[in-house]
Amino acid sequence: MRALAWLAGFLLAASPHLVLTAAAQTVPQFTVDPSWPKPLPNNWLLGQVAHIAVDSDDHVWVLQRPRTLTDDEKGATLKPPRNTCCAPAPSVMEFDADGNYIQGWGFPEAKPWVANEHGIWVDRAGSVWISGNANDDSAIYKFTRDGKHQLTIGVAGPTGGSNDTTRLGRPATLAVDEEAHELYVADGYGSRRVIVFDSNTGAFKRYWGAYGKKPNDDKQPAYSPDAPLSQQFGNPVHCATLSRDGHVYVCDRTNNRIQVFKKDGTFVTEWFYEKPTLGAGSTWGLAMWPDANQTWMLNNDGENNLVRILRRSDGQAVGGFGRSGRQAGQFHWVHALAVDSKGNVYTGEVDTGKRVQKFKPDAPPK
Repeated sequence: MRALAWLAGFLLAASPHLVLTAAAQTVPQFTVDPSWPKPLPNNWLLGQVAHIAVDSDDHVWVLQRPRTLTDDEKGATLKPPRNTCCAPAPSVMEFDADGNYIQGWGFPEAKPWVANEHGIWVDRAGSVWISGNANDDSAIYKFTRDGKHQLTIGVAGPTGGSNDTTRLGRPATLAVDEEAHELYVADGYGSRRVIVFDSNTGAFKRYWGAYGKKPNDDKQPAYSPDAPLSQQFGNPVHCATLSRDGHVYVCDRTNNRIQVFKKDGTFVTEWFYEKPTLGAGSTWGLAMWPDANQTWMLNNDGENNLVRILRRSDGQAVGGFGRSGRQAGQFHWVHALAVDSKGNVYTGEVDTGKRVQKFKPDAPPK
């Protein structure tokens, strides 16, 4: 009863888009685990947590931004030392499901590297894909799990725009279709498209913009909830998340919408969330619930600082957790999330949030 009462309150407080259904009692509920991860070694401190991935062993990979630590946060590394704590943690950090640190690597040792860490994906073979969203981050890098460079897609430097197939445009996040050997990129902060490459060779395959149309880089009017629907993605195009049944879900962040496509770029439908939201928008990321049908999707909203639970069949928001704040279970700019095979949800915060959190489900996926 407590969970149902909470859900009813959440729905009443949220937008009219949220509806209570007869299946509400089956919607997963979550409890924050304030002990995850375990204390970091080597006097390390996290910077902004840009993205999170979960591999096939349910190990959690955290991509964080060591260059975002302030002087007082990295004071022990200054010359002379400013204070006794701390030092920047590695850009890429691997943890087991219990929160034990396993290994790390990245800036400044890994080369080539991005100017501002943004997206991470770990494929079935254990390769680690990295994207960045700084002005000259027009390439994606593939590494072994211990940080040895394997492949570059694109060329670092100024982007060629949303119809350039040789460079990326400040790409946000990535996802690999293992069966098709294809890499999907939400591209991104500079471009307005989803672009697909061969994940083995890096060869370009296809791209599309909003509604499956050809994108352009014309200046777009500022978002208004009362304006006609934009025919272009806004910046950033922040996620391109794959489902097992062959759909691609794209986070058009500042337009407060998720657009759904077939893998060839054919437009299927779109859903809006908290449409009046201004600022950085409401649709920052998506992760699939790991049951057989991927019944739910989880959507992190860094402007409203919550995680929605969406019914994948129709996009309806049926629950959620979090609010703006700095206590355990609350968020400040929740930028990323990932879900493991047992339904544990991991979130990462940027700006001054600079942390990762784990949320345990009330029951495992079926």
